[in-house]
Amino acid sequence: PMKHAVDPDFFFLSLYQTVEHGFPHQPSALGYSPFLRLMAIGTRSGAIKLYGAPGVEFMGLHEENNTVMQIHFLPDQCQLVTLLDDNSLHLWSLRQHGGASELREEHRFTLKGPPGSPPSATQITAVLPHSSREVLYLGTESGNIFVVELPSFRVLEDRTISSEAVLQRVPEDNCNRRSCELVEALREHPKNPDQILIGYSRGLIVLWDLQNSKVTHHFLGSQQLENLYWQRDGSKFISCHYDGSYTQWPVSSDNRQPEPLENTVPYGPFPCKAISKIYWQTTKNGLPYIIFQGGMPRASYGDRHSISVIHGSQQTAFDFTSRVIDFFIIFSSEPAAEFDDPSAMVVLAEEELVVIDLKTAGWPAVHPPYLASLHCSAITCSHHVSNIPLKLWERIISAGSKQNVHYSSMPWPIDGGTNIAPDPPQRDLLLTGHEDGTVRFWDASGVCLHLLYKLSTVRVFLTDADPNDNMNTLGEDEWPPLRKVGTFDPYSDDPRLGIQKIYLCKYSGYLAVAGTAGQVLVMELNDEDAEHVVDHAEADLLQDQEGYRWKGHEKLKTRDGPVRFEAGFQPFVLVQCQPPAVVTSLALHSEWKLVAFGTSHGFGLFDHQQKRLVFVKCTLHPSDQLALEGPLSRVKSLKKSLRQSFRRIRRSRVSSRKRRGGGGNASEVQEANAKFDQDTLQEMELAPVQRKIEARSAEDSFTGFVRTLYFADTFLRDSSRHCPSLWAGTNGGTVYAFCLRVPPAERRMDEPVRAEQAKEIQLMHRAPVVGILVLDGRSTPLPEPLEVAHDLSKSPDMQGSHQLLVVSEEQFKVFTLPKVSSKLKLKLTALEGCRVRKVTVANFGSCKTDDYSENDLAVLTNLGDIQIISLPFLKLQIRYPCIRKEDVSGIASCVFTKYGQGFYLISPSEFERFSLSTKWLVEPRCIVDVPEVTTNNHVHSKSGVENAARKS
Repeated sequence: PMKHAVDPDFFFLSLYQTVEHGFPHQPSALGYSPFLRLMAIGTRSGAIKLYGAPGVEFMGLHEENNTVMQIHFLPDQCQLVTLLDDNSLHLWSLRQHGGASELREEHRFTLKGPPGSPPSATQITAVLPHSSREVLYLGTESGNIFVVELPSFRVLEDRTISSEAVLQRVPEDNCNRRSCELVEALREHPKNPDQILIGYSRGLIVLWDLQNSKVTHHFLGSQQLENLYWQRDGSKFISCHYDGSYTQWPVSSDNRQPEPLENTVPYGPFPCKAISKIYWQTTKNGLPYIIFQGGMPRASYGDRHSISVIHGSQQTAFDFTSRVIDFFIIFSSEPAAEFDDPSAMVVLAEEELVVIDLKTAGWPAVHPPYLASLHCSAITCSHHVSNIPLKLWERIISAGSKQNVHYSSMPWPIDGGTNIAPDPPQRDLLLTGHEDGTVRFWDASGVCLHLLYKLSTVRVFLTDADPNDNMNTLGEDEWPPLRKVGTFDPYSDDPRLGIQKIYLCKYSGYLAVAGTAGQVLVMELNDEDAEHVVDHAEADLLQDQEGYRWKGHEKLKTRDGPVRFEAGFQPFVLVQCQPPAVVTSLALHSEWKLVAFGTSHGFGLFDHQQKRLVFVKCTLHPSDQLALEGPLSRVKSLKKSLRQSFRRIRRSRVSSRKRRGGGGNASEVQEANAKFDQDTLQEMELAPVQRKIEARSAEDSFTGFVRTLYFADTFLRDSSRHCPSLWAGTNGGTVYAFCLRVPPAERRMDEPVRAEQAKEIQLMHRAPVVGILVLDGRSTPLPEPLEVAHDLSKSPDMQGSHQLLVVSEEQFKVFTLPKVSSKLKLKLTALEGCRVRKVTVANFGSCKTDDYSENDLAVLTNLGDIQIISLPFLKLQIRYPCIRKEDVSGIASCVFTKYGQGFYLISPSEFERFSLSTKWLVEPRCIVDVPEVTTNNHVHSKSGVENAARKS
């Protein structure tokens, strides 16, 4: 039997924030461990995230919330060190704890100088974890190099390498005191751990003998030093410089003063930008890979974010659309290997991660299985679909694979650890709409949010950009040889292309998307490329009413004649709303072949089988002039809303004075007293925990704004016959219900769909209607279209009486059908001004038995709370704080799933995933095997590190 209330012990209800999907916001540092094959990313907010094979993820957060400046893995260890911008060092470990593992901060340390010394004396600029795994070498702005013991972070003062000690061992005629200011780079000799290379900012480089505390070689560069890199055999190293040059230096076995072998300015002779990092990678065929960041000619290409790869006669400057934070090369890390043989280049840019395959001709990019750049164009809406049928899933993947032919087939090179999480119980899709008119289909089944397919609506319209333009096309003689890489492109050709609403029917494969300029596209899935004409229809929502003039943007111009579409979802009809305002609500009924759409002016119904407009309904109130200004005119809107706020304040003050009996004539006092009596009676009816809802004026702006649309087969005219119906809810608290006559299948193309308005409900408090739901005779929400036909749901009970649930921003109200008489209501409590922002029906399965589940309402409020409310009795079961109330964009972006999970944007590029039920948890669970390593007489035994990385 249906339980009256959710039993938290029976369902194990709780709020779990399980995993973050997408690309870290404002990354600031990158690290890589060839030993663990794990990558680490640090952010400006103090987060640190580790990634390995798909599904292998760890996350930590520095308490200080300071910017992570550097990340260094300790050689052959499950440990890493982070340097923050407050000059503090932090030691992190992957440790097993209670049968699971976690990324844990072990120690923190701040380097302190002698009393009275300036901050620069201990400001860390370079960090070198020594291969002995016992110490860190810390280069500073003062030129001194401090040595700290691991893991205690104890300073070994007797081993400090002072700038004075270095100067004493370098001939005076070659340098002065300022030559040893600011340590720019520290590099351990690849063959001799007793020697380290020290690079100072002004160009002096010395090879320091740790055993004898002396300089064995010194090298004088003529330009400001940026970085150093040892060649694999230790016979040479490379220095790169501020003027865009790099220099090879030999390291001889005797003490002769070395001369540079070669000084190169790759993009000279004109002034160039600094080369900030360089790799020199040896190969079996003898031709090295020279890979460096920067170095572009200042005048013409100074604004480019580039990394160049040179291999023999091949040279490409990879051009990124956002600033490069750091990069590393994946190459052979076996000590016995004679050559580097690089396989991949991993680049962390400010807005995306790009991996380049260096083994394949043409150096193609590798499709990332995680760290997707969700915001490659700004996200404008989201839509989640649970439990996708296998056939549809395979067709979407097939369409996506045809788009990915330009990607490398190389396996993902960052493959440390093993994902041991159970396979997802079902296939889930998250669809995101974007500002550039695209819809992206993401595999949201597991820990990795993986892009399956990208749909573009641009081809239907005429825009300034030609979709066939190829930004990567280079002339044969073009110099520098720039090549665009990455997907981040925040610039939209036309803001009117933005996607505002998405609705996918997983059973029929029909997809409806609606945009900023009133465009509604209905699509179907086609496995092959096709060329066809897109049918057009216009829906005049103002119905030629006089006195209204649209002041906003124009509609998008459409292409004439046939349009060629790629395999995947292809539009076959376009409905253009007039005026071309933002589409605010959308509903698709694939069984009836109908699509409903709403704007701030009204709503309409379109028959996409006959390609015919069924009806339109104008909801515009005479005072809704603001709705005619469009989204690009907001100054007037702000002034008007401020005026209305002050008017409401004045009205409330006047009415309070009247209730106190102050002033006014007899009729005003009598009217005030009558209103006072009525208010008193209303307040007496309220439960102690509920607040009185203040009625809103019909003159408030945007009352005709259509917030929700809902199809239902229910009893609307009488209790003996049910019929298809369309329900619409507005910002002014009005609910419209239309009876629909849909011809039977055999006459579906011959007879038109007819609609007739049957009901109009006006909520007394006029709060915006955010949700409409019909419950059948068993008090169960009606199934989705075609759900019963696919044997995935019971047929709705048409014997018992149906109920209508209307959810406004301020209350939940149940009406009987067909009479529409009030039966039950729940008003939000919260004196602090609680409002419903999102509501959905969620199915909660029992953790104790598989054959029992319940449907309840999952509600998100403007305070960021999530509330579970039982159906049909509207009892508040439990409440969890989820999103900060100040995070308005996070609350607006939240989308619930059918089984009690949810997603919301914690930054423009990241979704936070949460679950309200322990039965549906998607979280990282992985194991990292640490192989036995024998180096420098230190033996590491093999151990397992297992992670159940759940953030509480």
